[in-house]
Amino acid sequence: MKRTIPLVICLIFGIVMMVQFFIPHPVSVALYNLSNDWVRNVSAFALVLGVGSLVMYHIEKMRRRRQGWYYSIVALVAAAVTTVVGLGWGVKQGSPLQNIIFSNLMVPLNASMFAILAFYMASAAYRAFRARTKESALLLIAAFIVMLGMVPIGNTIWHKLPEVAEWVLSVPNMAAKRAILFGVALGAIATSLKIILGIERGWLGGSKS
Repeated sequence: MKRTIPLVICLIFGIVMMVQFFIPHPVSVALYNLSNDWVRNVSAFALVLGVGSLVMYHIEKMRRRRQGWYYSIVALVAAAVTTVVGLGWGVKQGSPLQNIIFSNLMVPLNASMFAILAFYMASAAYRAFRARTKESALLLIAAFIVMLGMVPIGNTIWHKLPEVAEWVLSVPNMAAKRAILFGVALGAIATSLKIILGIERGWLGGSKS
């Protein structure tokens, strides 16, 4: 019974939400808006649970003195300060302190993360662009043309190179991108149907039986 009731609820609401999407009626629109309100409310509670789980994890890590436990202190203090400042407890909305936290902490941290990501992408591109097969050689040639066409030196080498790079991006690349999006959409539809029909039960937790 503990599994049957959630499966029945999922089946009913899954079918109802699919049907209302194709029926432009005030009742279906009202149902959709009501569902969105419930999703926002549940998300708010989920956020509280997520924050509580994060705090408990770091407290447990500090209590057991696990490796890197001192970083947990930084994480908890930063979370507490950001929460107090963000909610405006004792701090005026739009105060210089909020701007200082955003400009001097968030922006440099984001820049550092993207800088590290650039090195990771360069390493991945180096491994992927080895012309060991015909497909990888074609990928290498296309990437080389696009990269040259996007920089000023490409126009100096050949004035038609930027146009060729634009064609590669807008025709073959777009075709492959759309094919991937079609595959992702079909996969999402199949997974949604499996969940709605009770075939996939991993979201219930525990065993799938």
